[in-house]
Amino acid sequence: MPTTDKSERILIVGQHYWPETFRITDIAEGLVERGYKVEVLCGTPNYPAGKFFEGYGFFKKKTEIRNGVKITRIPEIPRGNNSNFRIFINFISFPFFALFYVPFFLFKKYDRVLAYQLSPVFMSLPAILLAKLKRKPLYFYVCDFWPHSLFSMLDIKSPFLRKIITRFSYWHYRRSDGIIGVFKGMQERFVSEVGIAKEKTLYIPQAPEKIYEAEAHDKELEKRFAGTFNIVFAGNINPAQCFDIVTQAAKIAKEKVPADVRYIILGDGMSRKWLETEVHKLGLDEQFVFEGLKPVTEVPKYQSIADATIVALSKSPLFEYGIPAKVYSYMPAGKPIIAAMDGEGQRLINEYANCGICVDSGDIQGLANAIKRLVTMPVKKRNQMGQNGKKYYFEHFEREYNLTRLIDFTINNRRTPDSEYPDN
Repeated sequence: MPTTDKSERILIVGQHYWPETFRITDIAEGLVERGYKVEVLCGTPNYPAGKFFEGYGFFKKKTEIRNGVKITRIPEIPRGNNSNFRIFINFISFPFFALFYVPFFLFKKYDRVLAYQLSPVFMSLPAILLAKLKRKPLYFYVCDFWPHSLFSMLDIKSPFLRKIITRFSYWHYRRSDGIIGVFKGMQERFVSEVGIAKEKTLYIPQAPEKIYEAEAHDKELEKRFAGTFNIVFAGNINPAQCFDIVTQAAKIAKEKVPADVRYIILGDGMSRKWLETEVHKLGLDEQFVFEGLKPVTEVPKYQSIADATIVALSKSPLFEYGIPAKVYSYMPAGKPIIAAMDGEGQRLINEYANCGICVDSGDIQGLANAIKRLVTMPVKKRNQMGQNGKKYYFEHFEREYNLTRLIDFTINNRRTPDSEYPDN
């Protein structure tokens, strides 16, 4: 483990943080583990359900310390019913209210600013402003590459409007002293499209929390799901997850698969009510089990009872050059992955790691066939698929390795390319 200058103080700015389940929490706590002093400026937790988490509110619980990380929470308008209007209001409320906190942070000491950027890109504005006023290095950790992420969700046809949004998005990225992309293709586009020097960019996959690498067992869970073939989904239930494809495939597979299959759903989100209605309409109530939103610490217990995990994603240019974080989280459990997605994620599952069966995004019949194939596959072969994924994970996506690369890039001014891809 590299030596640490314990005088280094890191300010992380981003709308989302614990108890919302995003990777930045583990990154911040990992920095503390390595000896750095970390402060987080974030919003008030309300994602994905759209209402404030218990104990939090617009004027409530604005500061706290968790696992050595000092947290300051900015008021924001919750997402409510997750309508487009409420999401838009939520998006703009964070940077707006953050402006009132900037003066207070000008008197604090920190040596680096790290902007954790999901959608929207302008959640990074407070980080840009603070780094500029304090004359401190600014680094971006980009999970949603704008405007590509926006265009994948909204069909904006006006060339003029698309051009304006693109320029606005790229302006943010050009403010950075260094920028990390969680997809290899994202990092390449920072160079080719945004015009950032390659030496100022780096690809670091979204290595999941260390807890995903642990083996956990729960006797009650094992008893509940004994005798069934268990397929686990863990994550946000939203339109991008393509549960319309999953449910239709499950309906087809139900008629063809001799085993008693259970789809165990961990999570919540804007599409949960729709999904529950759809499951009932298709007569799949017995097969789909909704466990609700669970802490990250609970997920390994469910993965231990899984015979497989599942993920389906919508068609998007984003997934052509990137692997979803959910796949990384599934792999260390050593269970095969059933998937419907395009691009790099499909190549990882079917070719690089050979850790499951992945069909094209939107392929209902293909996904149904994949479910049947995996359920009827000899146990030894299925277990080997899972172990292939686990081995590949520890070679390329392991948490400590990628945390070290992040520290080297943002703090030690050392750029270590990923071992999986050539640094073109």
